[in-house]
Amino acid sequence: MLSRTRTRTRTSAVAVAAAAAAALALTAGLAVTGAHASGSQSSGPDWTAAWAASPQRASTGFKPNWSEDGFSGQTVRQVVRVTEGGDRARIRLSNAYGTSPLHIAGATIARTKKGAAVEEGSVRRLTFGGKRSVAIPAHGQLSSDRAGLGLQAFDSVTVTLHLARTTGPATFHAQSFATSYRADGEHVGDTGAGAFDESSESWYFLSGVDVSGGDRPRRNNGIALFGDSTTDGFASSTDLNRRWSDALAERLAAAGTPRPVLNAGIGGNLVLNDSAWYGERGTARFGRDALSLPGVGTVVVLEGLNDIGFSESDTPTYKPAPKVSAGELIAGHRKLIRAAHEKGVKVVGATLLPLGGSDHYGERAAGVSDAFNAWVRTSGEYDSYVDFDKALADPADGERIAPAYDSGDHLHPNDAGYRAMARAVDLETL
Repeated sequence: MLSRTRTRTRTSAVAVAAAAAAALALTAGLAVTGAHASGSQSSGPDWTAAWAASPQRASTGFKPNWSEDGFSGQTVRQVVRVTEGGDRARIRLSNAYGTSPLHIAGATIARTKKGAAVEEGSVRRLTFGGKRSVAIPAHGQLSSDRAGLGLQAFDSVTVTLHLARTTGPATFHAQSFATSYRADGEHVGDTGAGAFDESSESWYFLSGVDVSGGDRPRRNNGIALFGDSTTDGFASSTDLNRRWSDALAERLAAAGTPRPVLNAGIGGNLVLNDSAWYGERGTARFGRDALSLPGVGTVVVLEGLNDIGFSESDTPTYKPAPKVSAGELIAGHRKLIRAAHEKGVKVVGATLLPLGGSDHYGERAAGVSDAFNAWVRTSGEYDSYVDFDKALADPADGERIAPAYDSGDHLHPNDAGYRAMARAVDLETL
């Protein structure tokens, strides 16, 4: 269960600072910024993040993908599901790890029909500062102008980008558990799927979809889930939106308290150390990937198993792996807590899931996990906490994930396990 340990309120000074940062990011409808600028994600107080993905540098460490080769004279079409509705939409694009400008020759947003096909009559041409094409500087990111597209929570949205020039290695999100599509030539306005004859399970350059307007008042009620592969949705069913972020958004809506839920997970991510394959360390990317998302008021942090488990495993993509103590991991989490509170954001800690039987398991890792989980439960340093360790544990062996929730690797939940994670959250304390 998620237990309340204390409540923090935003101060007027934080609100003023946030508004000033947002105002600075607004320039003729076009926000182009450096990769880590605190105001980069929000260019107006009425925007709310409805979907998000954390950027990574190009790599082929997971399933085969297009990131290292990039794109040239091609169109990429990507399907995402929003967890908030509105009558206007915009996209956020990231060139955070690009070494040269990224040229977007054209872009559209539409409601998804099936696969790479979109609903006729829903295609909206996107502009950037009033222009249909734009160049994003190396290490930069931008938001499009607003487009008049009505969306409801849980609509599937298709974003299509024409990349006429050679991009070089692509900033991307490695594990999408959703299918993206590619076509040769320019096809941003196509409603049919015929030209899109290649597919991938990654997202490219697309880091967010925001909404504004609609019937519900805009307030900072967004929830960002920050973490590693478990938050990312590893082993969840492709194209079915079965991550724990999806399950939590659905549960909130069913309870009559709908709120946008944003996924800020990266598979393999660590709290304390950078990785070429698994993203920048959590303490470095927390501001960009979670705190700066438009409309976010709460962040749930679930991260640390890779910090303590990679040294037990034979993971070739992260060697040598340092042996991390409970004290070092706790110190990293304290940095996240401080960063959230400085932004006036509520931060919820999560206990690490059982790891017995997995390639991350060892006596040392188990001991560090137990000590860290005890700190989350008892220290009161997080504003509240959710006990995933207890919620998913096998009643017959508390060091293991219950068989009904185990994807098979004894480390990641299956679809039922992700739903169990969402059920473990006390919604009132969010």
